[in-house]
Amino acid sequence: MRHLVAATTLSALVALGGLSGCVIAPPAVVGVDAEVQIAPPPLPLYVQPLAPGPGYLWTPGYWGWSAGGYYWIPGTWVLPPTVGLLWTPGWWGWAGGGYRWHAGYWGAQVGFYGGVDYGFGYFGVGYSGGQWRGNQFYYNTAISHVDVTHVTNVYVDKTVIVNNNVNRVSYNGGAGGLAAQPGAAERAAEGQRRVAPTQAQVHHGEVAMREAGQRWQAGHERPAVFATPHAARLDAPGAVRTPYEQRPGAGREMVRPEHAQAEERARAEQRARKHREEEPERR
Repeated sequence: MRHLVAATTLSALVALGGLSGCVIAPPAVVGVDAEVQIAPPPLPLYVQPLAPGPGYLWTPGYWGWSAGGYYWIPGTWVLPPTVGLLWTPGWWGWAGGGYRWHAGYWGAQVGFYGGVDYGFGYFGVGYSGGQWRGNQFYYNTAISHVDVTHVTNVYVDKTVIVNNNVNRVSYNGGAGGLAAQPGAAERAAEGQRRVAPTQAQVHHGEVAMREAGQRWQAGHERPAVFATPHAARLDAPGAVRTPYEQRPGAGREMVRPEHAQAEERARAEQRARKHREEEPERR
């Protein structure tokens, strides 16, 4: 049985993963031979907070690990290190008797992230929540939650979500794990230059690790905060503190949080348009 190696800070962890490209685990597990014997919990369902403004990219929430067990690092909006980079989420994978963490990174293409359905464009392969067009990032409002009044770089592509099936499994391989393997595009992305998480992302993970409310334990499976508009600001307005639940009367078929939010935005825009049309009549 391999030993767990304690890391003193998340900053040191990120430096190892970003510079060497080796397989690492969240704090406090680090090193090629590091592993966790307990499978990570299922992914919680939550809605996406409003993007703070143009240029921010979504990084999904995930389960981190420390000596106290698993804890939830909220999904959050962050600015990329430079124009043109996309985020490849980290993922847990079974390897030779334990679960290892493969660190997330920035790159020109989205690489393999275990087939994990993190939602909001990260449906197991690639990213469909937006795209770079030159020096500007455009948001797919069928998925991404942005204020179109202040963010004008938008488009709508509903074809990227083909069904409402939500798989909450948070790891690849092992008992009950996902069986996804890298495709051709993901294998090609493995050779690209990787850029480590930003300092904002590092600090975000450190803050979550210190919060007792983010810990997973029997009888307390829900974190206190699921997602945030800004990194490391778990107590700020706009933070998502309640899980997503199927709305009443929606039928038995699951409605993904992305769909529910997009539908609500469409209804709000329709109400606003009707109000504008009726305003001249009132005058």
